[in-house]
Amino acid sequence: MAFDDRFRMSCHAVITDAAGQVLLLQASYGDGSWGLPGGALEPGETIHQALLRECREELGVTVGIDYLSGIYYHAQYQSQVCIFRCQLPAAARLQLSGEHLAWRYWALVELSAVQRRRVEDCLGFDGTVRSAAF
Repeated sequence: MAFDDRFRMSCHAVITDAAGQVLLLQASYGDGSWGLPGGALEPGETIHQALLRECREELGVTVGIDYLSGIYYHAQYQSQVCIFRCQLPAAARLQLSGEHLAWRYWALVELSAVQRRRVEDCLGFDGTVRSAAF
């Protein structure tokens, strides 16, 4: 990689309900796909700052960060994606930004193969940060 080359990086939160289902948000742009809360880093941000900012913007709450479980490369977006285990504050009331149409909790079996792999790695975290390329 040359000095002036650029690449993308994002941070996303794995948040579950009491039944172990995973919180996903439906995008109001593109194809309206469902994904984990989070997004791209801004210049000068750390991965933790970006995750907190993105979750505040998208969910209207400040999440608690438990741990970083993995960093995954997505060739389609030429992006490194950091996955964190997070918790919602007690009695949180989610308020979506204009970037999302809806939120809902999904069973692991309902997730795409890539999402399921990242979430399973996160929920099965044993102290080793995982990585993979998709």
